[in-house]
Amino acid sequence: MVSFEPLPRAFFSAEPVPRLSSVREKLRGFAAAGMEHTLLLRFNQALTAMSAEDFVQRVLVERLAAREVWVGGDFRFGHKRGGDIALLEHMGAQLGFTACTMPPVQLDGVRVSASRIRALLAAGEFAGAEPLLGRPFVIDGKVEYGNQLGRTLGYPTANIHLQRVSPVQGIFAVRVGLGEGECSWPGVASLGVRPTVNQVSQPLLEVHLFDFGGDLYGQRMAVEFVAKLRDEQKFDGLEPLKAQMALDSRKARELLGMNPRLVEA
Repeated sequence: MVSFEPLPRAFFSAEPVPRLSSVREKLRGFAAAGMEHTLLLRFNQALTAMSAEDFVQRVLVERLAAREVWVGGDFRFGHKRGGDIALLEHMGAQLGFTACTMPPVQLDGVRVSASRIRALLAAGEFAGAEPLLGRPFVIDGKVEYGNQLGRTLGYPTANIHLQRVSPVQGIFAVRVGLGEGECSWPGVASLGVRPTVNQVSQPLLEVHLFDFGGDLYGQRMAVEFVAKLRDEQKFDGLEPLKAQMALDSRKARELLGMNPRLVEA
């Protein structure tokens, strides 16, 4: 598999582009799909200046010794998007590789696309996005130290600082997986900039695990989004915020069903 980081769309965009997965999640997905090797090309000014012909010669032929190249039908590459499947077929015939086009993936007669999935996730339609993704929507990361405000309010949280813009924002019912475990522990999560207290500039994922008493700092945590409860909002002080958090937790518990009890090892 050959891919690019950052995403070309993000490189050229003046605004942050929401991503469906982190680099780590993407690499794990490639491996799960059977890819033995992944080449991540740094998408920078030098790469954008490379002609399509040079990309074929230097990357596909000299670096990868490609014998068969598969791309999407709308794939474009090289300086000013000068390369396409026709160029690959032409140069492949000269340089010893075959160029092939992958058919679009369709579900119920409609093309599956990242933009369609992002729109469903932004609307909180997680059940609708799941078959398009082929899996539930999950964000994972390492739990980091926060300012302990959630603990003060009676809702201690495990915090993940996102290194990307997420297509979802708001308050959610979630299921959490710890380490390499499956996402089964119920909780309630906030993903946003915390407008009421200590507003942050980068998106922060804060997860309160129901009936959990362990130490999560430094552990990897996967958060599966089940249902959106509401949008993020600013409250006039901590008491209204705390009251809303109680309502959010109650609603999340109802949506997720009975909670597991903590079992001490």
